[in-house]
Amino acid sequence: MSVFKNKLTLIGMIIILLLLCAAIFAPVLTPHNPNTQCLSQALKGPCSDYPCGTDEFGRCIFSRIIYGARVSLAIGIAVTAVSAAIGVVLGMAAGYYGRAVDEIIMRIVDIFLAFPGLILALVVAGLLGPGIGNVMLALALVGWMGYARVVRGTVLAEKEKEYIETARSLGANDLYIMFRHLLPNVIAPVIIMASVGIGYAILAAAGLSFLGLGAQPPTAVWGSMLSDGKTYLQTAPHLTIFPGLAILVTVLAFNFLGDGLRDLLDPRLKDKAWNRG
Repeated sequence: MSVFKNKLTLIGMIIILLLLCAAIFAPVLTPHNPNTQCLSQALKGPCSDYPCGTDEFGRCIFSRIIYGARVSLAIGIAVTAVSAAIGVVLGMAAGYYGRAVDEIIMRIVDIFLAFPGLILALVVAGLLGPGIGNVMLALALVGWMGYARVVRGTVLAEKEKEYIETARSLGANDLYIMFRHLLPNVIAPVIIMASVGIGYAILAAAGLSFLGLGAQPPTAVWGSMLSDGKTYLQTAPHLTIFPGLAILVTVLAFNFLGDGLRDLLDPRLKDKAWNRG
């Protein structure tokens, strides 16, 4: 089955590609400097000069959304990469070595999972202080558990198979077996989780920025734009509508992509995905 036969997945891929292009070429695509204030144009509705209107300082919302895509995508990709790396390493160690190593790692996972992820990230970010780097660190610290559990389960099923026993009998060390033989078998579910995880990280980062823990002014961040616009919901709703739509569309795009990758990479769903596509 080709991933391109799923229309929603194709839509998600197109949206993500457009977002990446917009983030990379933001200086060329934006009609105004995102931080330039023009109080005479404050709270202006969408028009030809300002496609999404202006905020309370007269800054172009469209330009700020484009530049905000840079921050959101960077946070989503970086957080997911770090979370996946931590989860893969710990999950492989727990599944391969078992016994005390498995017990310790899984109990740590249980402790982290005992708290709602966003609440725990909020606590960590609050302790570290506001800033993009601290938000990324907080989200990465609370995002690795799912990867660890999935990888551990896969490794437990794979490590008893004959090809692993053959590698051991030939003198292969543990690290070689884990990263040469086991890692290729766990990478598919990790990729699926990561594609959805990017969307979750973007959404969580927007939530933390909404609470004032993300990038500080005047940096354009979607969550902060929502927070700034809540005061003007009745008089200038475009301040919150457009950043909200940006978050919605981006998260949906990564969810669509994750769904398509699941159909493509999960053997149990291939036949079902073929019939649906």
